[in-house]
Amino acid sequence: MFEELKPHIADLRKRLINSAICLIIAFFACFTFYEPILTWMMVPVEAVLPPNSHMVAVEIQETFFTALKVAFFSGFIVSLPVIFWQMWLFLAPGLYEHEKKLVIPFVFFATLMFLSGAAFAYWVVVPFGFEFLINFGSAVVTVLPSIGKYVGFFTKLLFGFGVAFELPVITFFLAKIGLVDDRMLKDFFKYAVVLIFIFAALLTPPDVLTQFLMAGPLILLYLVSIYIAKIFNPATVEEEEEE
Repeated sequence: MFEELKPHIADLRKRLINSAICLIIAFFACFTFYEPILTWMMVPVEAVLPPNSHMVAVEIQETFFTALKVAFFSGFIVSLPVIFWQMWLFLAPGLYEHEKKLVIPFVFFATLMFLSGAAFAYWVVVPFGFEFLINFGSAVVTVLPSIGKYVGFFTKLLFGFGVAFELPVITFFLAKIGLVDDRMLKDFFKYAVVLIFIFAALLTPPDVLTQFLMAGPLILLYLVSIYIAKIFNPATVEEEEEE
């Protein structure tokens, strides 16, 4: 059995190495321009900071490590097409010939959906979430957010939304290879709603508004995924009658 897995492990290692090389190159390129990228990241929180408040670095090394975080996250975003391409090449040997030709649509839409989720988090969730957190108790204390913690939370939030918005793409792939159909997704809907709200509660700030701002689009994307599965792998008549 191990001998049969060896080619797959070797191929996986090759795909991971290729992705890592691309990520490292993008990291160093983005590190050169980390200051304008960091400025862009700070726009949502600076817009809701009280007067005379500004971002601070609490520890001596915080600015340097923040620059590394910014460069790594930016490099990851830049590397997304290559990462998705390598992911597809790893899965391609198990696909039919006509399915292998979907590599360009897969890479394009997987990248597009990740960026759409990150953009939604940047333009909608981050401003609302941080406005609530910063204004809460502002009459008593002056808020001076730590740049390191802000960037860490910011990148986690954008990454979480990006991954969450991949749901239709994942559903399309699983439907094409016959692992899911629309009936399965419909039956799992009530459980999916619970899991979505748990996922939203873990990733968003601790207020109901931002949790709904994440859970709402995810539920909508789940419904879109049901429609996608119905198009590419609808439940058979026998399965419908069994229900």
